[in-house]
Amino acid sequence: MKRFRRHGHDTQRDKLKQELYQFNKTVEHGFPHQPSALGFSPSLELLAIGTRSGAIKLYGAPGVEFMGLHDENAAVTQVHFLPRQVELVTLLDDNSLHMWTLRAHKGVSELLEIGRFTLTGPPGAIPSVTRVTAVLAHSSGELLLLGTEGGHVFVVEVPGFRELEENNISVEDVQSRVPEEYVGRRNLECVEALQENPLNPRQVLIGYSRGLMVLWDLDRRCAIQHFLGTQQLESVWWMEDGGNILSSHSDGSYCHWTVTGKDPQTEPEKQETPYGSFPCKAISKILQISTRQGPPFLIFSGGMPRASYGDRHCISVIHSKTHVALDFTSRIIDFFVIRDGERHRGDPSALVVLVEEELVVVDLQSEGWPVIQTPYLVPLHCSAITCSHHVSSIPLKLWERVQAAGKVQNTHYSKKPWPINGGQNLAPDPPQRDLLLTGHEDGTVRFWDASGVCLYPMYKLSTAMVFHTDADPNDNMNQGTEGEWPPFRKVGCFDPYSDDPRLGIQKIHLCKYSGYLTVAGTAGQILVLEINDEEAEQTVEATVVDLLQGQEGFRWKGQARLDLREEPVTFPPGFQPFALVQCQPPAVVTAIALHSEWKLVAFGTSHGFGVYDYQQKNNVMVKCTLNPNDQVALEGPLSRVKSIKKSLRQSFRRIRRSRVSMRKHNPTNAAKLHEINARLEAEALQEMELAPVQRKIEARSADDSFTGLVRTLYFADTFLSDSSQSTPSLWAGTNGGAVYAYMLRLPPVERRMDDQLTAYAAKEIQLMHRAPVVGLVVLDGRGAPLPEPLEVAHDLARSPDMQGSHQLLVISEEQLKLFNLPKVSSKAKLKLTAIDGSRVRRAGVAWFGSSRVEDYGESSLVVLTNQGELHVISLPSIKMQVHYPCIRREDVSGIASCVFTKHGQGLYLISPSEFERFSLSARWVVEPRSLVEPPTQTRPTSTSSQAHQDQPDGVTNEHRNIRRNSDSYDVLQEIQKSLEGDQMFLENSLKTKPTPSKMLSNGGKLLSRCPNTFVHIVLLLFNETEANFRCHKWLCRYLYL
Repeated sequence: MKRFRRHGHDTQRDKLKQELYQFNKTVEHGFPHQPSALGFSPSLELLAIGTRSGAIKLYGAPGVEFMGLHDENAAVTQVHFLPRQVELVTLLDDNSLHMWTLRAHKGVSELLEIGRFTLTGPPGAIPSVTRVTAVLAHSSGELLLLGTEGGHVFVVEVPGFRELEENNISVEDVQSRVPEEYVGRRNLECVEALQENPLNPRQVLIGYSRGLMVLWDLDRRCAIQHFLGTQQLESVWWMEDGGNILSSHSDGSYCHWTVTGKDPQTEPEKQETPYGSFPCKAISKILQISTRQGPPFLIFSGGMPRASYGDRHCISVIHSKTHVALDFTSRIIDFFVIRDGERHRGDPSALVVLVEEELVVVDLQSEGWPVIQTPYLVPLHCSAITCSHHVSSIPLKLWERVQAAGKVQNTHYSKKPWPINGGQNLAPDPPQRDLLLTGHEDGTVRFWDASGVCLYPMYKLSTAMVFHTDADPNDNMNQGTEGEWPPFRKVGCFDPYSDDPRLGIQKIHLCKYSGYLTVAGTAGQILVLEINDEEAEQTVEATVVDLLQGQEGFRWKGQARLDLREEPVTFPPGFQPFALVQCQPPAVVTAIALHSEWKLVAFGTSHGFGVYDYQQKNNVMVKCTLNPNDQVALEGPLSRVKSIKKSLRQSFRRIRRSRVSMRKHNPTNAAKLHEINARLEAEALQEMELAPVQRKIEARSADDSFTGLVRTLYFADTFLSDSSQSTPSLWAGTNGGAVYAYMLRLPPVERRMDDQLTAYAAKEIQLMHRAPVVGLVVLDGRGAPLPEPLEVAHDLARSPDMQGSHQLLVISEEQLKLFNLPKVSSKAKLKLTAIDGSRVRRAGVAWFGSSRVEDYGESSLVVLTNQGELHVISLPSIKMQVHYPCIRREDVSGIASCVFTKHGQGLYLISPSEFERFSLSARWVVEPRSLVEPPTQTRPTSTSSQAHQDQPDGVTNEHRNIRRNSDSYDVLQEIQKSLEGDQMFLENSLKTKPTPSKMLSNGGKLLSRCPNTFVHIVLLLFNETEANFRCHKWLCRYLYL
């Protein structure tokens, strides 16, 4: 009998899917991986960070974030904002320059790339002639000065990237007035620094690597003064008075020069080596900021004594009699100073330092120069992340208690507000309070506010103080020794070293209603904690659980367990441990579950699982799941190498068996034998690869390694023995496709502390293909997942339907299977691996609300496969709804780190320090919505004009205006040609098919190279008050459609 599709129903369902599901990658949380460049705009109050992967990220006030990505797979080496504009220029290590702008579109700003440029030298010139090493964004906002490896300086007009060849500064022009004995046989080497005169923008200082510095006049096109340094130059700083210059050098010294007009200046006014006469490392950057009252701030990076402290990453700050060497734990990328007052010319207020693993902001106006806590760009990987756990809709009372505990820990931070406040955050307030908990290698659990765009640190829990470790709990790393020289002070929170790898956190479970927390570690330790608002001194009671249950013939070859402190320990306010379960053997804890209403914790390792009653503080039951043939599980932490070796042996044995078999059957058919051997070898090599694509479903051997490893644990109040009365139960799924169900007999509430809680084995399911079980869910009579413990008691969820029959959903790596309870008879299944080899890696239940109807929504199952694809599956019908590619299938760590939220969002690690947030929900989307307005245009014309009049060149401003007017006809002709060329280019290109534009994480679109996406516009600004029809300037813009 034919089945006819109901087209009307399908169309209605497709429309409903559009209202429920929509995939977006919304924002990246954390610290950019491998930063390589830093920029800052005082007028916009925006911070820019470039990375080695070609990303450019902008940050302003909390919630104001933008991200762009260069097409080229090249590192960003420099970032420069154009003064008082919304444009910035990036330089990549492939020598290309890129122009970006913040353009308003539909009420929010978008970061768009609007142009690119590469210097081209004369025919036959070596690449070093145009290899850019220094960039100066001129204060006029219309020029870029590009210093090169060959010693030349090119002048480029922006934003159109038009080279002004007549204004270029060649190395020959510079050398013409340098004494011959100074030049000698060596060249000047590359341009190391370019600085603008703070009082006269028409003068620039060119610093060459060899040590020469040249004061150049852009109008006269000649050198005014030469400073003949003898040490290799690292950086220069022109002081605000315009008459003094600082230069830092490779020998750890800095020099003070005076602009006198006397040419050449052979000796500096003063030369100092801050850290003694011993050989020192280079001072890579130096600044001197004046103050209204008192001495200036001198700030420089490097300069440490090479032999004693050559491995330190330091920035020294000297003010009056205070001298501090800020000691960072990773390499310094760059730094800048934020200043107070109008046009940011006042006293220095904050020092912003970008190091390789974090951003540190130091308050320069408070006593002791404390660090300002960052609201974003927090290093998630201050200790390596080992697991994560997301909790949605945190009750206000628990939220405030966690906040209060975190404030106690943050007393060493500055009270000053965050100093970078550019842009406006237009994103709506989060509808709920969400927590992200991350477990770390050093035994800490960090609590993050994951409600909005910024992932803000709230509280840090340390489990190390429960155990004996090599670290002293009273050790303070931030304080230097009294009288130490250099005067070091540790700053920053990045600390990649762990005192004991056994402390690493593997599993976390938080009950948001009761305030109970369970964390499990690498050495079989499970801690049960409760939040407390006061400091408490207590002893943690330990219970040792033997998961092998005394089986003979097994010997644990792995790590030893951690030693518990027997004496009382003082715990600060926050989550405080009161019970410890220690598994024997002390293997990695692979699964935990917490039921705070029943006061139970379930735990599992590669050897078995058990249940612990943390109210009576005793163990309830233990089940050993170890396969007698599984020797690998007795050798310690999971080892991928052993399984690869086993696969190699099996593959080559099969090849040998096939060859022997073929020789017996047909010894003369050599060609056919060769062909089959080649095919078998190719299959064997394909099996040896670690790529996530697998074969079709195959039955797995019961002797495979780690079949007894417990993958998931689940508490449920459901029908286990009969359909008339529900009972508390525990469900456990293993790596060998086995599901165990235990019935729990709870005593009455009034006798809970006196009567023993008991557990009985009730059911056991063995999946046919022995695929690992990654998730278990019980559905009530309405087909909805059972609510969380205490959720119904707090009136935050509907009571489960206990009248209809319940169903058990078993999620294995290869399929989803639905069983009726209590008979455990198979009802339906959905295979995921039969064709494309997908294996389920992560699964979670989420509620998807309709974007059109406020009170409609559906519970669905969200699945992530080893292909990096997300699948949304309906419940209880287990039918595929939508699927989206999300993570590269080669990114195994990203897939393994993924965590789902209860409202259709998720996070996964795109690098050791960054979470990518994505959303599958059409209603709940957390993404940055920001607006950056251009600053008020205030050109420094009066200062510039006055400075020009003071120059002894004899050329007045009036004469220059006449000279520019005479060139206006040529400029207009050039504009006309540009317009005609663009018109022809546009007409030809409109006939071609456009390429799709690229989506940015900020919600905007990166302009494609197709001309029908943007139109090249030339704007002319005329001054009609002049008798002469004078063209002031022409600007190249791209009009975004």
